[in-house]
Amino acid sequence: MDLITVNDFAFCTVHRYVSKFRPAVVQEEKLPKRPMRTMGPAKVETPSPENFLKKHSKDPKLSDSKFISKENRQIPSSRKPPVPTRTEIPPMGIQTKRDFTKTCTFVTSKPKPISVDTYKGHKEVLENSGLVPKYIKKTDFGKVPTYLQKHNTEKKKAQEEYDNYVKEQREKQAMKQLSEEERRDILEGLKKNWDRIHHEYQGLSLVIDTWCKRAHKERLEADMKRLEKEMETFERFKVIYIADN
Repeated sequence: MDLITVNDFAFCTVHRYVSKFRPAVVQEEKLPKRPMRTMGPAKVETPSPENFLKKHSKDPKLSDSKFISKENRQIPSSRKPPVPTRTEIPPMGIQTKRDFTKTCTFVTSKPKPISVDTYKGHKEVLENSGLVPKYIKKTDFGKVPTYLQKHNTEKKKAQEEYDNYVKEQREKQAMKQLSEEERRDILEGLKKNWDRIHHEYQGLSLVIDTWCKRAHKERLEADMKRLEKEMETFERFKVIYIADN
């Protein structure tokens, strides 16, 4: 008789987990697949290990015959006409307009004038030596160059446009003229501001790797360009009008 009581346990079987998407996966697996979609062609012949790349297998091979027969020689595309025979009569009465006298005449080239400047025989072309009055005999010698005339014309045109603009503004509203001292003070202030911004610009890091650094650099460049334009205006025009308000 056993003193220990044994309890009877009822084992219940748990069904294996089956995904609800399994029918869709099975149906998708049965669908026809496109060849070479992801993993290359469907069926490829496996290369044989005996057909490995051998040394000098891709070098150009010469023909075995050392001597080439006359039949295999390359015939040129254009041949010279055959030599006339002894009994052949040459063509007569052929005339040509070619002047052989002029063609065969040798034109002698005249040497360039040279100058010898040392006792050892060093020589140079006389035209480039500076001893010949070359440039003073030009047609435009002593005249104002074309680019200077163009610059003066543009300068006068800009001054006229500025005067017309000032005249129109003076008619619209009262304007006063800056004195020479005020113009100089403003110009000095612009130069000091430009020096300060330029000093700050030179102190920037060499590597612009953040958005803030790039924005700061662009802002300094824009300020310097604006100050340079204003300084050019104050230096170019001596008479400046401002609104009296």
